[in-house]
Amino acid sequence: MKSRAIHPRSIKPLDDIHFESPKLPPLVMVRAFEAAARTGSMRKAADDIGVTHTVISRHVRNLESWAGRKLLETGPRGTVLTQEGAIFHGAVSEAFQIIAAAAVELRPRTRNGMLRIWAMPGLATRWLAPRLSEIERTLAGAEIVLRAIDRLPDFAKSEADVMIGFGPKEDLPAGARWLISPRMFPVASKDWITGYGQPKDLVELSKLPLIHEESRHQWTTWLKAAGCKLKHPLRGPMLWDANMAIDAALAGQGIVLASQLTVGQEIDGGKLVELLRTDVRLNGYYLHIRPGRSRDPVIQRLRVWLENGLRNEEQTR
Repeated sequence: MKSRAIHPRSIKPLDDIHFESPKLPPLVMVRAFEAAARTGSMRKAADDIGVTHTVISRHVRNLESWAGRKLLETGPRGTVLTQEGAIFHGAVSEAFQIIAAAAVELRPRTRNGMLRIWAMPGLATRWLAPRLSEIERTLAGAEIVLRAIDRLPDFAKSEADVMIGFGPKEDLPAGARWLISPRMFPVASKDWITGYGQPKDLVELSKLPLIHEESRHQWTTWLKAAGCKLKHPLRGPMLWDANMAIDAALAGQGIVLASQLTVGQEIDGGKLVELLRTDVRLNGYYLHIRPGRSRDPVIQRLRVWLENGLRNEEQTR
């Protein structure tokens, strides 16, 4: 059989060929699903997006109907991803991060550019936020975006320009710069002290209601470093982060470990009182800069301001 020759004029250029785009589910349903999977709750997802939880539930059901697959299981403890849901959420989450990073790049910038700062919640809320005007003056007009968060950003996806993290000095992320190891000490509100009294020593302190961050590890480590040998389990609620723990202490719910950086204003105002006098330093803050911006003059000014400000705060107390 002879092969049939194809005349060059019969071949259509690629520009004339129509490639059909893959059919996407309505993004409003995908957004509701992503929020429910990320927060682990229909109600939390509703708060995150700004709608009611019934709307979130309806969008998730409609997405499952569109896909013909069960994506989320709901129960008393919130929402749990199915196997198919976990695969889909991984792709959706990455896509949303890429879109968010691109959207940030599209926003108008000031003459000196935008600086996206991530920081540990306690430091961001109680030390950085009250000093925003000072930071703006230091950075000479740069547009500041501050986020309180306790995880490292994905610099490759442009989530942030700098991260002020907290951890052990021997376990710094590659390229991070050590800032300060603050003194950590127990504090409680005056109302709490009125009800429970001042503990006379560390052993008595360890038996009182303690407020923990996520786990009891921090208090256990602190008491050991202070010279207290624990012979009994610690008690008290475990909260999500330092910010919530300090708020609970202010509300008279127990004793929390804090630093002058996070509760200096509350101590000066008489809202919190340091218990016992100790000198224990656990871990510290570090500055992690997005690769490619380490020599940026704006970030260098921020670094100098941070180093001086944190050091002066510790020395003046």
